Amino acid sequence: MTDAPLPDRLARAITLAGPIPIAHFMGAANAHYYATRDPLGAAGDFTTAPEISQMFGELIGLWCADLWDRAGRPDIAWVELGPGRGTLAADALRAMATIGLKPPVHFVETSPVLRAAQAERVPGATWHDSVSTLPDDRALIVIANEFFDALPIHQLVRTIGGWHERLVACQDLLFLPIAGKQVPETILPPHLREAPPGSIVETSPASVAIVRDLAQRIVAQGGAALVIDYGYEGPAVGDTLQAMRAHGFVNPFDNPGEHDLTAHVDLATLAAAAQSESAARFGPVDQGALLVTLGVAARAAALSAAAPGRAAGIAADRDRLIGPEAMGTLFKALAVTAPAWPAPAGFA
Repeated sequence: MTDAPLPDRLARAITLAGPIPIAHFMGAANAHYYATRDPLGAAGDFTTAPEISQMFGELIGLWCADLWDRAGRPDIAWVELGPGRGTLAADALRAMATIGLKPPVHFVETSPVLRAAQAERVPGATWHDSVSTLPDDRALIVIANEFFDALPIHQLVRTIGGWHERLVACQDLLFLPIAGKQVPETILPPHLREAPPGSIVETSPASVAIVRDLAQRIVAQGGAALVIDYGYEGPAVGDTLQAMRAHGFVNPFDNPGEHDLTAHVDLATLAAAAQSESAARFGPVDQGALLVTLGVAARAAALSAAAPGRAAGIAADRDRLIGPEAMGTLFKALAVTAPAWPAPAGFA
């Protein structure tokens, strides 16, 4: 059955063993999705900030270089989680090089399609299947842009009788969510336990585990992590599971493996996970506020002066990155550093 389409394999597994947690469904769907295509750009399903404008990657690179400089210019490695096509890294490395920072590059990426694209843009990178094999002999500066939103989530749903884990059932290749086994309410934060019936609470143990691992490394080796994603400060009530295909929203339970499944990221919980490992946390702050502080207006002006014919497009790209009606407030940034490292720019 390994060569059967993913929906058939999931349907067979559910038929044989019963409904599966949302996290298992999401994990299988996204593993297939990312392994079999380049999802980015106009011809794909969605566009990320680095693909919108070089300004994003350049400013992230300068953020890293400034932090490295104020930390005393130690030996570091640039690490990116889920680096897409390598666009952010290429732009950041070019900007970092202007002040003398040329670190070795390590990508955490499992998709063979995206690894090939990354190799074209960042020759000489080293790839990892997980954070467990990252270098342990130097400080790490870790970038995770739109990485955590694609990691599996568990959902708990409130019914009249209590809280239940939300599962995925299947009938004739039709996948749909159902309330599964009841769970003790003590696993929820006290302020959420009396939410009205129909309420959904999301958790991502996979995300927390990665942040704790990275925080341990950063505390021991030095360095920092910058997480940028669309999210909120929770825990909170809300169903944020969504699917994108051809730049539009579709039913997340239709055609698993054929569209990008994501959920909003609970940045407060990730911050708490890092703090539990003795790392320092900064933020979250809005992406727009961060980029404005880092100088996006000056960079846009410089690019426009160099190419006057593109000035309107550059301004539109800037506004898409920082505008409150676009990515500026929906996307948020969280920074984590080693305790002895200086505070990162943009998080005053």
